Amino acid sequence: MYAIIATGGKQYKVSEGDIITIEKLGVEAGENVTFDQVLAVSGDELKVGNPTVSGATVEASVVNEGRGKKIIVYKYKRKTGYHKKNGHRQPYTRVKIEKINA
Repeated sequence: MYAIIATGGKQYKVSEGDIITIEKLGVEAGENVTFDQVLAVSGDELKVGNPTVSGATVEASVVNEGRGKKIIVYKYKRKTGYHKKNGHRQPYTRVKIEKINA
């Protein structure tokens, strides 16, 4: 059984027991989170929502929060002496899918 959920502007295909990395939620480690934007659920048959499946939720527990690897943003224009170096680390939340309620 799997479900497709939407969170943080992205869509994820999840099953029970999966550990996924999503955009930062701002929830402490060990707490539970419920995703109610379930776009599709596959059990015996596939249920596709319009846009979401009514009454379907996905329960997850927060494993940890952190920041991803640094990405270097380098801007450069030739012959003018212009260059700018900037770094970015995207915050994330890692969650473990506990139960899919359909």
